[in-house]
Amino acid sequence: MLKKHERVEKNSMLMLILVVIVVSIGGIIEILPLFRMETTIEPVKGVRPYTPLEVAGQNVYIREGCYNCHSQQIRALRDEVERYGHYSLAAESMYDHPFQWGSKRTGPDLARVGGKYSDEWHVQHMRNPKDVVPESIMPPYAHLAHKGAKLDNIEADIRALRAAGVPYTDEMVANAYNDAMAQAQDESDHHDGLLERYGEKVNYRNFDNHAVTTELDALIAYLQVLGTMAELKDYVHDGAARSRQEEGGK
Repeated sequence: MLKKHERVEKNSMLMLILVVIVVSIGGIIEILPLFRMETTIEPVKGVRPYTPLEVAGQNVYIREGCYNCHSQQIRALRDEVERYGHYSLAAESMYDHPFQWGSKRTGPDLARVGGKYSDEWHVQHMRNPKDVVPESIMPPYAHLAHKGAKLDNIEADIRALRAAGVPYTDEMVANAYNDAMAQAQDESDHHDGLLERYGEKVNYRNFDNHAVTTELDALIAYLQVLGTMAELKDYVHDGAARSRQEEGGK
């Protein structure tokens, strides 16, 4: 046996071939089962695709480079959970293209910023951050309140996201513009359709109190939904569930 092993060690080509074979077998064992699974993400109740207005808001968020200073991923560490809330779940980012986890935090994590502040707070924060956070080094984004939201082609964005795997229906695509405009208004004939397609928990109102639907409207709509979809009180990880079942059986 030792002589055979010595032969392999002295023959580089033979060793290379054997290494490739072993690695290939290991890779096949690891990868093939994934092709038989519809998703590797554990589903969480309440998570839905973004509405067209929220998609427009995320486009503004990405364009302005907000992810450079604000992450959207709360790690399962005690100090982070105590500061920002429940740690992030994979399912909460399953419809993000691209995801906004980020790699650093110059500002606070925004994974659960939805509902934490009022619309008025966000408006003032975008106009002049120091008015609400005196120590902030964030630049002002007052121009967003004077630029109309780009919603004429929002249907194309929804189609592109559907091609990437987000489960938008034909009805959602066809009504993308109307749904976006309806969500940014206090009163609209299209509110019922918006809620029917995206759920009763959708925020709809004039977010920045301007007569026209602005980029600030879209951005605030996006920020106000972050971290609010998943019904965390109902979420129990499989491992935790098994532990509770085992404890109950004792």
